[in-house]
Amino acid sequence: MKALFIGGTGTISSAITRQLSEQGCELYLLNRGSRSESLPANVNIIQADINDEDKVGQLIQDMTFDVVADFIAFHPAHLERDYRLFAGKTKQFMFISSASAYQKPLSDYRITEGTPLANPYWEYSRNKIACEDYLLKQYRDNGFPITIVRPSHTYDERSIPLGVHGSNGSWQVAKRMLENKPVIIHGDGTSLWTMTHNSDFAKGFIGLMGNVHAIGESVQITSDESLTWNQIYEAIADALGVQLRAVHVSSQFLAACSKQDHRGGLIGDKANTVVFDNSKLKRLVPGFTASVRFDQGIKQTIANILANPALQKEDPEFDVWCDKVIHALDTALASIIE
Repeated sequence: MKALFIGGTGTISSAITRQLSEQGCELYLLNRGSRSESLPANVNIIQADINDEDKVGQLIQDMTFDVVADFIAFHPAHLERDYRLFAGKTKQFMFISSASAYQKPLSDYRITEGTPLANPYWEYSRNKIACEDYLLKQYRDNGFPITIVRPSHTYDERSIPLGVHGSNGSWQVAKRMLENKPVIIHGDGTSLWTMTHNSDFAKGFIGLMGNVHAIGESVQITSDESLTWNQIYEAIADALGVQLRAVHVSSQFLAACSKQDHRGGLIGDKANTVVFDNSKLKRLVPGFTASVRFDQGIKQTIANILANPALQKEDPEFDVWCDKVIHALDTALASIIE
């Protein structure tokens, strides 16, 4: 199989890249080359900015592919560019959408590919929906061979998956745990969530590549494991070897008092109970099973981060914000008790 990935080094795509290289796929990555030093030796790099359409067009002028996958498309304009570049050059075009595009609030916590798409809380999700709409029109009107893939919360060895964190990533929450500081969990921590290790996602994704039955289809790829947010944070604390000191805070309150887009990320996503039905994926990719349990995967992630100081990016502003939120709750409680 000959495949081209636009991106290929991110949380989701890096595991797919590794697994395909082990399987002997003729794989090309089109990116700016900022992470190319960590790539397998048999992966081919096309170094360019995908937004430089003329240059990319010249570089791929004489090339065709079995599969082209765009991991970094977030707006319909990105897909319009991809269509101009790859129409007639690939047997399958795969777009990475998002499970956050599913309706909020959900009418049924069990999510299938037939769950309506609508998210009034998060612009990111609405843009993904618009991207899907554009591609479906190209499929219907022009036969563009698309497959839409919807991941949910996928994690790797480089970052701890969390509900609430700052703009510098997740390390500051782990640092608070290690310093025996309280950490914020949105809501009461009992809503269900799904974490998927990127190596499991990769297995499902590769099974859809070159799969004639996946053309024109939308497919979600997640683990079947459901966890409460309390269980997720307990597993993280356990991997760090510390006791969890949790402070539960209303998602609405967090969204109202944060400079970050917690309204989109919480109200439009993580505050909702989600349980994914992966029956469609398993029909298309017989034998698919997500095998990395979260408590096992997060131990690998924590061990890697603790061993690599470069991944320990501090966030003093977020740390101060956490203390302010917790102090405000303590003050409000004290005023009521008095």
